[in-house]
Amino acid sequence: MAVEIPSLVKTSRLRSRGGLLGECVAEFLGTFVLIAFGCGVVAMAVAALPGSGRAATPTTIFLAAGDWLLITWGWALAVVFGVYVAGGVSGAHLNPAVTLAMALRRGFSWAKVLPYWFSQVVGALTGAALVYLVYHDAINAYDSIVPGPKVNGHTNATFSIFATFPAPYFHGGVWGPLIDQIVGTAFLLMLIAAVIDLRNQAVKANLGPLIVGFAVAAIGMSYGANAGYAINPARDFGPRLLTYAEGWGSLAFPGSVAGSFSNYWWIPIVGPLIGGAIGIVVYDLFIGDVLNVRAELAELPPPGRSTPVRTSDDE
Repeated sequence: MAVEIPSLVKTSRLRSRGGLLGECVAEFLGTFVLIAFGCGVVAMAVAALPGSGRAATPTTIFLAAGDWLLITWGWALAVVFGVYVAGGVSGAHLNPAVTLAMALRRGFSWAKVLPYWFSQVVGALTGAALVYLVYHDAINAYDSIVPGPKVNGHTNATFSIFATFPAPYFHGGVWGPLIDQIVGTAFLLMLIAAVIDLRNQAVKANLGPLIVGFAVAAIGMSYGANAGYAINPARDFGPRLLTYAEGWGSLAFPGSVAGSFSNYWWIPIVGPLIGGAIGIVVYDLFIGDVLNVRAELAELPPPGRSTPVRTSDDE
């Protein structure tokens, strides 16, 4: 805005938020927005639309691809606005896998990694709590009329509002969902690296968050059904804590459904951390290094020399 915006708190009291504390607060709020809208759209699809009479029956969900598109675009917009909220202060990682990748390959301070992770998880937990506050009546109504199996009266369908689980065709196996999370997050970081790389076809006019949202939509549409495309440890772990506290029990921790899958909770944490590291390394190996070479070749040599002079800093 063109007008000067006065601080709500005296400047002297805000100085401590000028550094890492302020960045962590931004990560908290950005992740809160991400989960509030992301889990909110799933609550709409699973419980609110059927329960409010806007579906064929009070338990009708996922009859067509359009239901999945509602969720994928909802999560995409959640990412867009979460990044717009926090980007100017913290860079809007909103995802421990992004934070780890930025520390590995983009010079992000390792001292900030754990504080960022903590802020992201707390923000995700708080965002999930808001969704539960708004939609608990719809959730309880859905759970009350759907046949079992149930844990403390809750179903796996309403658990899916908050956290992820693998598809039945994995038959409880670990490797399929783990690979799925690695691949999905690798694509996420590869695409983020491309979007923010000023040496490449850089996004103009602050449209980066929108393009990253498109990337999340693309991943959800292409790889979402295998395991719910968490691709973000905080996005899954924070809401999983909320569901455990609110009575989903073993569905949340250790993440088990009898005869389907067990001890699943760690996969949406470990898989994205591995995948994010792989994704940014792959981008740098195949694209980033080529851009560096081309930049070097574009340097004109001084008169009388056939190649540019390299300083000690360039070696």
